[in-house]
Amino acid sequence: VETTEIGGGISTVDQIDTLLRSGAEKVSVNTAAVANPNLLAEAAQRFGSQCVVLAIDARRSTKEKGKWQVCVKAGSEPTDIDVVEWAVKAEKLGAGEILLTSMDADGTKQGYDNELNKAVSSAVNIPVIASGGAGTLEHLYDAIITGGSDAVLIASITHYGHYTIKQIKEYLGSRGIPVNL
Repeated sequence: VETTEIGGGISTVDQIDTLLRSGAEKVSVNTAAVANPNLLAEAAQRFGSQCVVLAIDARRSTKEKGKWQVCVKAGSEPTDIDVVEWAVKAEKLGAGEILLTSMDADGTKQGYDNELNKAVSSAVNIPVIASGGAGTLEHLYDAIITGGSDAVLIASITHYGHYTIKQIKEYLGSRGIPVNL
């Protein structure tokens, strides 16, 4: 299902309100939610959880194997917040979806970080959208099957003409993944 989601630089409930009134179906927040987790609760209470997406930019921890740290400011600034713990807390606060970007895999076209995707998708009961690393059609399938993601975000593979949306949908549909054709 294709939806209109807007994110980037959003830091107040009033901004979320303006975006939803302007036609967005969902609004994603990252840095502002880390700075003020109650933003998620306020937005969910006012607009419903289905509109509130927590964007998590994640980097593998250099201190703990098998862990990831939340990054803010477009992934440029690491925090000491554990990604899985933050995802669980965000769900409790009212986030209705998580947009999970592996900063390590982003732009590599080597595949999604399915260890990260699985860790988060196993810990929460809300949809997780895998982001960062798509290079082939199999990567999309693997993010859903192996990573446990509910959806995938793609960029480079369509921007640079490697695949069309039609090709992607046909491939995933042929592998048993529900898509709107």
